[in-house]
Amino acid sequence: MGGHGPRGGDDGRHAGAGVDVPAGGDAALEAFLRWLQWERGRSRATVRAYRSDVSSLLGHAAAQGCAGLRDLSTAHLRTWLAEGQRAGWSRSTTARRSAAARSFTAWSARQGLLPRDPGGRLASARRARHLPRVLEAAEARRLCEAAEARADAGPLGLRDHALVELLYATGARVGEVVGADLADVDRGRRSLLVTGKGDKQRVVPLGLPALRALDAWLTRGRPAVAGPRSPDALFLGARGGRLDQRQARSAVTRVARAAGLDDVHPHALRHSAATHVLDGGADLTSVQELLGHATLTTTEIYTHVSQARLLAAYHRAHPRA
Repeated sequence: MGGHGPRGGDDGRHAGAGVDVPAGGDAALEAFLRWLQWERGRSRATVRAYRSDVSSLLGHAAAQGCAGLRDLSTAHLRTWLAEGQRAGWSRSTTARRSAAARSFTAWSARQGLLPRDPGGRLASARRARHLPRVLEAAEARRLCEAAEARADAGPLGLRDHALVELLYATGARVGEVVGADLADVDRGRRSLLVTGKGDKQRVVPLGLPALRALDAWLTRGRPAVAGPRSPDALFLGARGGRLDQRQARSAVTRVARAAGLDDVHPHALRHSAATHVLDGGADLTSVQELLGHATLTTTEIYTHVSQARLLAAYHRAHPRA
């Protein structure tokens, strides 16, 4: 069946600070989270999100009179989701929480903790498919030029230049880039080793502009901010610690504003890199490998982006459009 059984007794009063849950719920949740992390290889961020979502469900079920985990029903799941929608959950949040609940109940049923799987009758909530924000090639050029100009501002300017170039060159997630270490750079092959979701590693290529910016940061910028206790992180903050995602987002936003661009964040650079590579003739499977998507379905959103851009250009340029 997979997984570890729940440990010990459970009087049903935890799952979150001060939140009552059905008897058996806490032990089941902890065992489920261990299964997610150790047997399914889910990232710590995913495990934290599942803990929050399932805790919310169990707290709702207890408030609805569900005394024990075995009494958890489809009705409890449906009223929990409905309550969340009334509270203003977005479609993507509803879809994520629905998936977490169904995963938990399916696992619990396999372990014999539930007589049947109440989530099996729960319809999958569909995420809204919004076309991502994608920079035009000229906008991406302006952004990179603004980043290069910032390189004159000292060590952190060199860092921001390298960060922007790297994000756009590789299409990597911001968490993957700030999680990279010095040893992950392969100058000979002009590539970077990144660790993505589920701790899966992949190699992404570096263009010459990104490599030159990275060299400037590593030779002239990083030594100026690194201290005796600095980690081997590729990117460092002002105090010598590993650059975190929030700081990286702020750096990209700062450069974007200097370029006269609004609503530009690291993920917009990921979307832009994927779309520009696809526009340049790359096949969808290559883009999937570049981005580290588990399925081709996720990557297909970029074909819609390219088609939308083509249609917009056609309507702007064709005299009979």
